Amino acid sequence: MQSMEEIYQQHAQAVYRYLCSLTGDEDLSEELTQETFAQAVSSIGRFDGSCKVSTWLCAIAKNQLMAYRRRHPLQDSLDELAESGIEPHSGTAPSPEEETLATERKKRLYAAIHESPEPAREVLYLRLLGGLSFKEIADVLGQSENWARVTFYRGKEKLKGKVRDDEE
Repeated sequence: MQSMEEIYQQHAQAVYRYLCSLTGDEDLSEELTQETFAQAVSSIGRFDGSCKVSTWLCAIAKNQLMAYRRRHPLQDSLDELAESGIEPHSGTAPSPEEETLATERKKRLYAAIHESPEPAREVLYLRLLGGLSFKEIADVLGQSENWARVTFYRGKEKLKGKVRDDEE
């Protein structure tokens, strides 16, 4: 088995590129790459060799990304919904004008969520603001997990249309 330093030298760029393809954010990808290798060091004893090292590292990277998204559900979900046209993941800081436009867009998004009919509004709040999983939303509302997913998806699609319509 190679040393961790050799594994890092051989696979760090591939893991980084994989994370960039998932996030579009160079800074976040760099941070998650470091977390991936830190996790790999602590769990190297569990690597059984049943897959390639690169596959194992990418699985860890994906888990690190999912953990990050669980810790930051509001921002990621709002960024996805807002689709502001500003390139927040370009590696450069947005201009004051871009920040103002993004803030205004998020205000319109919150207003659109508030105006959404039940049960979509409640599902959107629980998912975007509460950070609950679809299973947890289903449990809270006494529905199936599939119902929660479909309700969220339909509500999200209506929000996208509403936010776009408000801009025109």
